[in-house]
Amino acid sequence: MRILFLGINYWPEETGIAVFNTGRCEYLAGRGHEVTMVTGLPYYPQWKVAEEYRGKGFVSEERNRVRILRSPLYVPERVNAKKRILHEASFVASATLRAFGSRKPEVLWVVSPPLALGLAARLLSRLWGVPYLFHVADLQPDAARDLGMLRPGPFLSLLYRIEKAAYAGAGRVATLTGGMRRRILEKGFAPERVLLLPDWADPSLFAIPLESGRSTFREERGWQDRFLVVHSGNMGVKQGLEVVLEAARATAAHPEVLYLLVGDGAARPALEERARAMGLANLAFLPLLPREEFQRMLAAADLCLVTQKREVGDIVFPSKVMTLLAAGRPLVVSVSSGSEVARVAEEAGAGVSVPAEEGKALGEAVLNLWRDPERRRRMGIAGRNYAEARWSREAALSGMERALEELVSRKGAG
Repeated sequence: MRILFLGINYWPEETGIAVFNTGRCEYLAGRGHEVTMVTGLPYYPQWKVAEEYRGKGFVSEERNRVRILRSPLYVPERVNAKKRILHEASFVASATLRAFGSRKPEVLWVVSPPLALGLAARLLSRLWGVPYLFHVADLQPDAARDLGMLRPGPFLSLLYRIEKAAYAGAGRVATLTGGMRRRILEKGFAPERVLLLPDWADPSLFAIPLESGRSTFREERGWQDRFLVVHSGNMGVKQGLEVVLEAARATAAHPEVLYLLVGDGAARPALEERARAMGLANLAFLPLLPREEFQRMLAAADLCLVTQKREVGDIVFPSKVMTLLAAGRPLVVSVSSGSEVARVAEEAGAGVSVPAEEGKALGEAVLNLWRDPERRRRMGIAGRNYAEARWSREAALSGMERALEELVSRKGAG
């Protein structure tokens, strides 16, 4: 098959959607398909264009048999709703132009966010006469509404119209979890048109030792005798990381417990400023870590956190859940009750769920697990077993390939 991917994030970004976009493209190229990726200049999660790409416009590259066509985009220094809209719109416009110049594919795979990329896909689909699969990693209009990022009004209504058009034009819509699929079905789409195509756990994570123990990661930082409680990944609005600061304050009487916030994102400067104002000696920040260093950090972690604002619910399913369970780390999840994250943590027997945005409850759960190493050990084993059974890389990628082949064959039959 000749496959054109459209997505704003790709290698060399090492976190979030980029990891899975890269994995999908390289898997298909390795299977003998002709794969082109139309993407942006790398910028995430620091919200700064990577140094080696600064000042560049359209860039062509090839890596692992994938042709990469990069498009320029506006990247704001400080992110808010209006600037994010401009950021995404700039990419959609430049990526559409970039795609026009590529060879006509047999099928398109389009990743949302950005939502408006679905309109570009619909246009390209009609011009070329080929189907597209719309892959929804984040229910953006729902997030904007539920998190209060946009008030009800004409612009939010426009987003929902864009969403409806993008879904309606797609040969298939795919998403990551049962909870996200249910929300899409509630919008009035036929079940047979909405596929469940989950992400996967990095196979190398299964080799991380289950016991945190002593490690050079700890020794290099003087943390040999600390109980490390780690949140890693994007620091944005949806994560609601203020709850970790509140938990650190609530457990300050136990200096053995050290909270680590690892990563980057739009909310990090404000979080650092607030942590300084609160005088939190039991909380530290680390930057986004390269892959090998990130895995060393996970191996050193005693307990990991997943946090979300209560309004997030099933708008998005953070890939860090798969990462942490595969690494055998016990979890405390601070999320809305009934969400997919809470369900998975409890079903796996790998985590404790506490109400979203309640720092005292989060701190109490951390202390309870600090005092119970045997329970943490059991949770780590259970989580790894769950991840191995449900988030196989081969199963996820072969399912994607079958979905694309079905779209191409339906087009041929029609």
